[in-house]
Amino acid sequence: MTATVPASTSAAGTTDERLDEVFAPIFARIAEGAVAREDDRRLAHDEVSWLREAKFGALRVPVELGGYGASVRQLFRLLIDLATAESNLPQALRVHWSFVEDQLAALPDPEAERWLRKVAEGTLVGNAITEPGVGAIDRYQTRLTADGDSWRLDGTKYYSTGSLYSDHILVAADQDGERVSVLVDADAEGVTQHDDWDGFGQRLTASGTTEFSGVQVSGDRILGPGYGVEGRTYATSYLQLVQLSVLAGIAQRATDDVSEWVRERTRTFTHSTADLPRHDPLVQQVIGRLTAAAYSARTIVLDIADQLDRLAETAWQDEKLLDKVEFDVARAQATVIPLVLDATTQLFEVGGASITSERLRLDRHWRNARVISVHNPLIFKLQAIGDHVLNGTELPYAWSAGQK
Repeated sequence: MTATVPASTSAAGTTDERLDEVFAPIFARIAEGAVAREDDRRLAHDEVSWLREAKFGALRVPVELGGYGASVRQLFRLLIDLATAESNLPQALRVHWSFVEDQLAALPDPEAERWLRKVAEGTLVGNAITEPGVGAIDRYQTRLTADGDSWRLDGTKYYSTGSLYSDHILVAADQDGERVSVLVDADAEGVTQHDDWDGFGQRLTASGTTEFSGVQVSGDRILGPGYGVEGRTYATSYLQLVQLSVLAGIAQRATDDVSEWVRERTRTFTHSTADLPRHDPLVQQVIGRLTAAAYSARTIVLDIADQLDRLAETAWQDEKLLDKVEFDVARAQATVIPLVLDATTQLFEVGGASITSERLRLDRHWRNARVISVHNPLIFKLQAIGDHVLNGTELPYAWSAGQK
C-alpha cells in the first residue's frame, strides 16, 4: 500500500488526479469499517497506518523534500474526502497540518527542513495543548523547568487530539513565565496517554488525557511560543477550517448513507404519495436538502482554502489577508454549522422507526457534527463577528478555554 510521489512530478506539486489515484482507494477502504469502529469504539490505528504508508501527512511537504507538494486547496479537498470516509481522522490530524505549515514558513531553516523530511518519511504530530481547570494560554500549569543541561516537563493535558496516533506530541507549556511549544516523543519515558475521551461523538479522535512526569526535553525540541502568541496568526483560521472540512465530510457521508438506504427500501406509509420511497417527492426533498448542505459546506471550505493559498504565498505575513481569512472562516462557521446540524437531523424524516436502527448508525452523523461544532462555540464567534462589523473591534484570533 506504500505510495510514492512519481519522479515526473514537478516541484510545483502533484495533480488532483494523481492524488485521487493514491488516496481514493485508501479512503474507500477506511469507509468500509466506519460503522463497525463506531460500534466497537475501536481506535483507527490500522487506518492511520494506511495513511502513514501513503504519506498522507506529507501532502504539503515540497516534492524535493519527499512530499506531494500539494496546495492548501488540495489538502482541504482531501480532508473533506477523508472526513466523508471517517470523520474522526481529519480532526485527529488537525495539529499535524499546522505543524507542517509552521515548518514550511520557516524554510530554508535547516531544522525546519529536517522535520519536513521526517514528515515525508511518515512522522505524524499530535497535540497536548488544553488543560483541565484553570489552564489557559497565559496560565498553563504544565511546566518546563531547567534540569542540568536539558529541561524537565511536568503536567497534565486533556483533549490531546490525535496523540495516540502520533509519533510526536506538540505540548504547550510554561517556561519561566513564557509560553512555549515543546515537541515530545510520544513514547518518551514519563509520557502516559489515556483514551478517556467521553464525548458522545467524534469518539475515535484519541482526544484523551496525557500526563507528563519528569519527561526529559532537549533544547532543540523547544520551538517557541506557537499557538497562543498575541496578534495576528494564520493558525486559527487554518485550524477552524479543518473542523469545517470535517462537517462538510459528515454532510456528504450522511447524504450517501441515507440515499443508499432509501434506494433499497420498499416499505412506506399508506398515505405517502408514491409506491416506493425513492419516488416520493417528500423523501426526494429531504435528500435534496442533504446534498445541498454537503455541496454548500464543501464549496465554502474550498473557497477559504483558496484564500489560505494566497496567504501562504506571503509567508503568512499579509495583515489585510490575515484579517479577511479570519473574518471569513468565522462567518463560514455561522453558515456551515447550522446547515449540517439541520441536515443530519432532518435525514430521519425519510423513514419510520426502522431508520433509527443502531445497525445503521445514522445517528453518528448528527452526534459527530454536534461535537465537532462545539470546539469553537458559535455563540462567541457570532458576537466577535458582530462587534467587528459594528465597532471595528479586532477579531480574537488565538484563544483557549480555561478559568478567567
